[in-house]
Amino acid sequence: MNVEDVFKNNEKWIANKLAIDPDYFTELSKGQSPEFLYIGCSDSRVTAEDLMGIQPGQAFVHRNVANLVNNVDLNVMTVLNYAVRHLKVNHIVVCGHYNCGGVKAAMQPADMGILNPWLRNIRDVYRIHKDELNAIADEGARYNRLVELNVQEQCVNLLKTAAVQEAITERGITVHGWVFDIHTGKLIDLKIDFEAILKDIKEIYNLY
Repeated sequence: MNVEDVFKNNEKWIANKLAIDPDYFTELSKGQSPEFLYIGCSDSRVTAEDLMGIQPGQAFVHRNVANLVNNVDLNVMTVLNYAVRHLKVNHIVVCGHYNCGGVKAAMQPADMGILNPWLRNIRDVYRIHKDELNAIADEGARYNRLVELNVQEQCVNLLKTAAVQEAITERGITVHGWVFDIHTGKLIDLKIDFEAILKDIKEIYNLY
C-alpha cells in the first residue's frame, strides 16, 4: 500500500457509494447526527466503523493510545462536550482491545520517556486494582484483565464529568464499556453497573 493506492481506493469508494445511492454525498454533506460517541484506541488494527458495522455519520469518534479519558486532556474533553452537549449523542462507548500495546507498556517497570505521563493513567488503574490483578498468576490473563479494568476506569472518568451527569439526568444518555477481542473479532460488553458507580462517586463528583 502506498499513497497512490490510497487515492485510487478513494475513487473506487466514491464510485461504489454513488452506484448504490446517487445522493449519498449530498445527504452526507447536510450535517451529522450521530447516535454514538466512540472513544477507542489509536491502534491501526482497530477501527470503530468496521468493528461496529456502521456507516459514516453514525458515530463521532475519538481515538488515543489505550482509549483514555483524561480530564486534563483538552482533546478528549472537547470531543466529549461537543458530542454530548451539541450533537446530543445517546450513547458513549469506551472500547478497549486485547493485545493493546499501551496497556502492555504500562505493565512494564521501565522508563518510557515522553510516554510516562500518559502511561501513568494506566499504571494508576493497576494501582487501584492491584490486589485483583496480582492474584492472577497467568501474565496473559492479567494483561487482558487490565485492559478490561482500564475500560471501566475510563468509563468512570466519563461519569465524573458535568456534561455526562447532565445528559444522564436530563435525557438518559447511556455509557458503555466494551472490549474488542482482536483474536476473534468479537465485541464484548463488559456489562459494568454504571448506575451503582455513579451513585457511589457522586458523593464527591456531584457536578450536576
